[in-house]
Amino acid sequence: MSNLILFVNAFLSYLLIFVLIIALVIVACVIGVKWRKSKDAKEAVNGTGQTETMGGNTAV
Repeated sequence: MSNLILFVNAFLSYLLIFVLIIALVIVACVIGVKWRKSKDAKEAVNGTGQTETMGGNTAV
């Protein structure tokens, strides 16, 4: 019985770490998209930073 409790404890610990990592990845993606949209909006207002798309890559 103690082996089962130890296994469940370890499983829940790793599950919690996994959930935290996934949450950090999601937050980082949201912040990155927000910053990129903000940068694009500033460049559109200033009229600078013309971008060209070539082969799926964006070159500035």
